[in-house]
Amino acid sequence: MAGDETRDGVSLTNLDQPLFDGAGATKRDLVDYLDAVADRIIPVLRDRALSVIRVRPGQEPFVQKNLPKYAPEWVRSVSVWAEASRRQVTYALCNDRRTLLWFANQRAVEYHPGLFVGSHPTHMILDLDPPDGSDSFELAVRGAFLVRQALDDAGLAGAVKTSGAKGVHVFVPVAEGTGVEDLAAATRALAARAERVDPALATTAFIREDRAGKVFIDSTRAGGATVAAAYSPRIRPGAPVSFPVAWESLDQVVPADFTVHTAAALLKDADPWAESMPGPQRLPADLVEEGHTIPIARVQAMHEGKRRARARRSSS
Repeated sequence: MAGDETRDGVSLTNLDQPLFDGAGATKRDLVDYLDAVADRIIPVLRDRALSVIRVRPGQEPFVQKNLPKYAPEWVRSVSVWAEASRRQVTYALCNDRRTLLWFANQRAVEYHPGLFVGSHPTHMILDLDPPDGSDSFELAVRGAFLVRQALDDAGLAGAVKTSGAKGVHVFVPVAEGTGVEDLAAATRALAARAERVDPALATTAFIREDRAGKVFIDSTRAGGATVAAAYSPRIRPGAPVSFPVAWESLDQVVPADFTVHTAAALLKDADPWAESMPGPQRLPADLVEEGHTIPIARVQAMHEGKRRARARRSSS
């Protein structure tokens, strides 16, 4: 096979190189997959500040946020103030096939869009992170069903997908005008309600050592966080893909069912992420109010970590 070609005006090079150790795939497989699902993945990337995870031959994967200076002029961008690093970051906007192909040629394997379009947050997101073990995905699925019950009880609905790693993501579209602080609060409250359904299975404990082998319901994705996009490949053995699954089928799949080799054929011409996504919803006032009484997990964990460090020093 030839190692170079051109698509949509984008020069594609070294296509026959292995993608990364353990991928069982080449750079061509990545390009072909992303090209096949371009009309499905671009809508979930469009107009969102994009971070990617790239992997070069012989190097460790790395996160790229700033758009490189050598990027073609037709790659659109947006400048965003990053509070954590106190600087402006120029992110790419992946709004068309040509840009997606350019990123694929840059060996960008993972696509992590921001959760805003402009200044508007668009989704409440719960990330189900299971403990390590052979049954980890099964536990994540059970945790996702707790979230679904909490959503049902609150009069809300969401769509679900595999993370492409070992977990599950639940997305709940929110109405335009939803404030970031209220969204973060509602996310905390929903996680707490899901935990209360089965505290033996799930936990909202942010500090890993406090989770006691339970599924972590991560409520920290609101604000400046990102999450792997639906249809995004992941840098994991076998090159799996974050894939939408119907709620009724979630306990019948495993992450390895969806890879850069299999996912496009499974989709055929469908777009299950768009088809399963409910319309934007207003957050119930009681959910928001409850959430504002729950400490912010990262802040609480930081203070607790300092307290424990002081305790260790004083006892040594």
